[in-house]
Amino acid sequence: MSKRLLHTPEGVRDIYGKEYARKLCVEEKIKESIRLYGYEEIQTPTFEFFDVFSREIGTTPSKELYQFFDKEGNTLALRPDFTPSIARCAAKYFGDEVRPLRFHYVGNTFTNTSNLQGKLKEVTQMGAELVGDGSVEADAEMISLLIKALLNTGLRRFQVSIGQVDFFKGLCEEAGLDEETEYDLRTCISGKNYFAAQELLQERNVREPYQDRLLKVADLFGDPFSLQEAGKLADNERSLNAVRRLEKLYEVLKLYGVADYVSFDLGMLSRYHYYTGVIFRAYTYGVGDAVVKGGRYDNLLKQFGKEAPAVGFAVVVDSILEAISRQKVNLELPKEPERIVYTEETYEECLKKAIQFRNRGISVSLEAKRS
Repeated sequence: MSKRLLHTPEGVRDIYGKEYARKLCVEEKIKESIRLYGYEEIQTPTFEFFDVFSREIGTTPSKELYQFFDKEGNTLALRPDFTPSIARCAAKYFGDEVRPLRFHYVGNTFTNTSNLQGKLKEVTQMGAELVGDGSVEADAEMISLLIKALLNTGLRRFQVSIGQVDFFKGLCEEAGLDEETEYDLRTCISGKNYFAAQELLQERNVREPYQDRLLKVADLFGDPFSLQEAGKLADNERSLNAVRRLEKLYEVLKLYGVADYVSFDLGMLSRYHYYTGVIFRAYTYGVGDAVVKGGRYDNLLKQFGKEAPAVGFAVVVDSILEAISRQKVNLELPKEPERIVYTEETYEECLKKAIQFRNRGISVSLEAKRS
C-alpha cells in the first residue's frame, strides 16, 4: 500500500483523542452562550449551487471555491462561508415571515487558497444570524453575544474591533470614486498599506481634499474618541449617519456591560462585499488572524427574494482552540472511560460490572487481557 494514502491533502488534517475532546468542549460552550440569546439551530448543505457564492452575491472569489459538477451538469461549490446559505434558507422557508429570525449553526467551510501561510483549507465555523431586525440594538445583541461566547470558552485576553462600511462608502461617494477605484482602495486601506493607497489615489487623479480624507481613514482606530475624529473628517450624510450609529452602538454595549472588550477601527473593511453597515472582528493573543468575523448585510437576502435586514458573525473554532492552547486555558474535559480488563474466565462477571456502570451513565472500556 502506498504511504501517500496515509497522508491528508495540504490544508486539511485529522483531529482525534484529547484534541477532538477539547474541540467538542469549546463548541458546546459557544452553543451554550448562543442558546441563552434565543437562537435556534439550523443546518444547511455542505455544498450548494455555485451561484449562491457568486461574485454578484459578494462572497469568496470564485477562484478560491472548490467547484465540481453533478450528473445533470450543474456547477456546485463547497461552502466557503455560511452566511449566503443562511440567507438562501431564510428566503426559501421564511419568505413571508415579518418577525425577527434567530439562527445558529456549526459546520465546516472550505476555501481553496494556494497561498496558505499556515492556514487550513477546511475549518469548523460556528455562528449566529439575526434576520429581520435592522436596529442598532440588534447590532449590539450580536456583538455582546460573541463576547459572552468567547468568555464562556475561558478566553479573557481578546478585543472586538468595530468598523462601519457605510462610513468608507460615504467618503468614496463624496470623492466621486468609481467602483474599481473604491475596490482597489478598500484593499489598500484594509491592509493598512498607506503608501499604496496614496499612490492609487494620485494615479486615479482624485482631487484634494478628498485624497487626504480617504487616507486618514486608516488612522481612525482605537477607543471611542476615534469616532469624534471620524465625525470631523466626514462631510456627507451617509458617513455622518454611520458615525452616529456607532456612537449609539457603544452606548448599548455599555448597557450590556461588555464595552471594555470593544474598540473602533473605521479603516477595517471586509473582503465580503455583501456587508452594508457595522462590521466587527475579534482578535486574541496567540492567533495571527481574527478568530471571529461578522457584520450587517441588509441587502443580501434580497438576492434570494426576501427583503430583510440581517446581522451575524462566524467563530473559527480551530482558531479558538489555538488561542486556548497558547494562553494555557484549562478546559473541563469529560472523564476518561473506566477500564475493565477481563480474561476468558472473568468475562461474564466483568461484563455485568460494565453494564452496571453504563446504566449509571459512567463510560466504560471493556478490554481483553493481553497474554
